Amino acid sequence: MKRIFLFLMTNIAILAVLSVAWFVISSFFGLDPMQTAQGGLNYVTLLVFAAIFGFGGAFISLWLSKPIAKWSTGAKVISQPSNSAEAWLVNTVQRQARQAGIGMPEVAIFDSPEPNAFATGATKNSSLVAVSTGLLQGMKQDEVEAVLGHEVSHIANGDMVTLTLIQGVLNTFVIFLSRVIGHFIDRVILKNDQGYGIGYFVSVIVLQIILGIAASAVVCWFSRRREFRADAGGAKLAGKRKMVDALARLQSYQGGQSQLPEQMSAFGIRGGAMAKMFSTHPPLEARIAALQNAA
Repeated sequence: MKRIFLFLMTNIAILAVLSVAWFVISSFFGLDPMQTAQGGLNYVTLLVFAAIFGFGGAFISLWLSKPIAKWSTGAKVISQPSNSAEAWLVNTVQRQARQAGIGMPEVAIFDSPEPNAFATGATKNSSLVAVSTGLLQGMKQDEVEAVLGHEVSHIANGDMVTLTLIQGVLNTFVIFLSRVIGHFIDRVILKNDQGYGIGYFVSVIVLQIILGIAASAVVCWFSRRREFRADAGGAKLAGKRKMVDALARLQSYQGGQSQLPEQMSAFGIRGGAMAKMFSTHPPLEARIAALQNAA
């Protein structure tokens, strides 16, 4: 969950910075190629602009995903194992990466009492697999192996790149629609016919935030679909029984409390319709059932 949460937050922040930069530059030079000489919108130019900024923001977020994940979690990469547990961790990821046909990811541990793990990175051969101290201390070795297989499968399936492309398409529509609606508000509702007024800029910023949040819900829906594939991959790499046991173990942690912190939970989701809409992972019981019913 942390992997997608960080990606979405970085993407929104980058889009906001790019938008502000564009407003400043266009205002300073008095140029706006998206506006026609008659004061209307040049929809083709606007769409091209939206696509460049939309996909650019998504891929910048992807490129920054690994360093931001390390920085935000305080994850320490294991360059040289200092004990048997770290050696086992590195060797297990190395074996699974070889089985999955990807380059060896960086392996890291971060301090957190919650059972948590994530994988991120811009490419299959330049990735990171990180686990929490709570995961290592609270789960059996076979269960940890299954969680590692799940994360390695995310990398092998190209999930970060897939979600980046989806985010790029959604960013394009967010940028395009926010400016079209902002133009309508400025011209029709506020009756401004002398360039763009403050109403346009405020409208665009507010709409971009609102539409960006809605777009995040769509990305989360796709993410939930990808989790089932990662579970299947984890079962293939570590064994079906181990994968089911790992999910059941995480479910038992949920049983002691109604909710797990969403930004720190490896597999769990929080209650409530809105929280489920923005959850990056399906319910644990659904994932266990999918594995048990798989041929």
